[in-house]
Formats: sequence, C-alpha cells, structure tokens
Amino acid sequence: MATKIFSPTPPVISATSATNKTPVLPKAIVSRCLGTSLSAVVAATAVLTMVPALPAAGEGNQAYKLYYGTAASAANYGGYGGNSDRKTSAEYVYDVPEGWKERLVSKVEKGTNGTDSEFYNPKKRTEKEYLTFLSGFRQLAPRDVILNNLALSDVELQDLIASADKVVSEEKKDEETGQVYYLYEIDGVGKHSLITVTCAKNKLYAHFVNAPAPEWNRDQDTLTHLRDSFKTVSSSS
Repeated sequence: MATKIFSPTPPVISATSATNKTPVLPKAIVSRCLGTSLSAVVAATAVLTMVPALPAAGEGNQAYKLYYGTAASAANYGGYGGNSDRKTSAEYVYDVPEGWKERLVSKVEKGTNGTDSEFYNPKKRTEKEYLTFLSGFRQLAPRDVILNNLALSDVELQDLIASADKVVSEEKKDEETGQVYYLYEIDGVGKHSLITVTCAKNKLYAHFVNAPAPEWNRDQDTLTHLRDSFKTVSSSS
C-alpha cells in the first residue's frame, strides 16, 4: 500500500546431390582445424564460468557485486579484517554495480552522522548509494516520523523534501524473515532519492540511493535494483 506523504514509476534444409563427393582434406589441415576448434571451445567455457548472474529484465548488461556491511561503531572502525571476516560479521548487505567506486568513510564521519558505507558512479559522483545507522532503536516509528527524523541530520535531504514534487512511502515485509522495511521515494527538483529504513539489533539502518534527474531517467532500473537489494542479516544467516 503506497501512501503519499507530500504531493506539492519449419527450418530450411539445403539438399545436396548424393553423387557429390565431399573433398578429403589432408590430415595435417584436419588436425590443425580440430586443435583450433578445441581451443576455442575451452576458451569459451572459461569465459562463461566467469559471467556474473544475469540482471533483471530491463537492466541491460549491468552486473553487481554483493557488499557486506558491518555497521561497526566509530570506536571499532577498521577492526575487521579481510572479506571473510566482513562476511561473517555482516549486519546488512546490498548490491553495488560493477565499476562503481567505494568512498572510504572516516572515523569522524562515522561517529557524527552514522555513515557506514558509500559507493558512487565514477562517471557521475552524485549518483551513489550509501548506508547510515543509529544505535538505540528497538522498533520503527510511524513512517512520516522516521523520514522527518532522518532529515533532521541531513541538510540535503531536508532541501530535497522541501522542494519535492512527490514523496511516496510504503511498508514492505520480508516473507522469509518477517523483517519490516519502510520504502520512500522522493521526486525532487533535479534529483531523485530512494530510501529504505529498518530496525534490527537495536539499530536503525537507512539505505539511500540518490541520482540527479538525468541519471535517474537513464538508470532507473539499476537504481531500483539497488534499493531492493538492501536487507539486514540475522545472526543465524
């Protein structure tokens, strides 16, 4: 259920005479051709095993990598090792388009506004996705309250909401885990934002996908995929 918060998307076979004889190639040529064919098959097989999962319809050839976020406190920032440790201690995951770059978040930034991770399109740095978290939240408040609270600590979000042509929200429940998510879509002046919020492990997680209007119009399917890929990870996962 979507609620408007503000309102100021049969083969052809070529017959050959039986009397015609197929010319016999020298063994050396046959061997050379066979070797070339086998090499091509092996190479093709190797390539196919490295192709990522096919994207959803409408996303073209876009591929993704899965990011594991730990939502570590500023005091513990940088305390996690390689990818295996990060995966084991992950509290949330989301997809990142291949080719996007990670912006390293400073300990100060993590401690002041709760930013935990961020990735951006190097061709347009303002097309990005990032996650913030705040501790001390046991459950979600009403949707309008949550959005207003997020805006209190984010001046850009305040301006986006104030100038928005439309702000829509809905509640979604993960059928497998029962986790509840709030989804917001803000259609602002020259900018579009998709926000997903949920509570878990006594924390409030907010996942943002932002893009200028031209990039939103071009990459809408990809950006919506990023929004839908975000989810929290339970301890038993």
